[in-house]
Amino acid sequence: MQRRNFMKRAGPLLALASTAGLPLAAMAAAPMVEIWKDPNCGCCQDWVKHLDRNGFATKVHDDGNTAARTRLGIPAKLGSCHTGLVGGYAIEGHVPAREVRRLLKEKPKAVGLAVPGMPVGSPGMDGPDYGDRRDPYDVLLVLADGSTRVYQSYR
Repeated sequence: MQRRNFMKRAGPLLALASTAGLPLAAMAAAPMVEIWKDPNCGCCQDWVKHLDRNGFATKVHDDGNTAARTRLGIPAKLGSCHTGLVGGYAIEGHVPAREVRRLLKEKPKAVGLAVPGMPVGSPGMDGPDYGDRRDPYDVLLVLADGSTRVYQSYR
């Protein structure tokens, strides 16, 4: 009987807490990725969905990414179809969410990460249109002088 009385009294408070507190906590915990992309690019939108599914918040600008790439310090030779900014780091191309999380955790002295081009099998380039094809690619750590080193290989 005591449990039933407790649940009657606590139920409304628990319901209020679950609807009021969790969205704020979830929003605070989700790193925001600001993204610049072409408005007609399907693979860019698929990459945004990949980030959303993996716990990131996203803000998309559909006006191209060339200016953003330059402004954020990513060399043109490392270019891809979209550019992001998260936690002060540039993210160029189809970088897996896993590596973005790792970057934010490790906080290396760097401009950011890049997956040059559009390798098939990378997030956003892995939909049904590509079948089971998976090309090898590297996620590059981009340093302030424009040089790179392999941050993670996908084979």
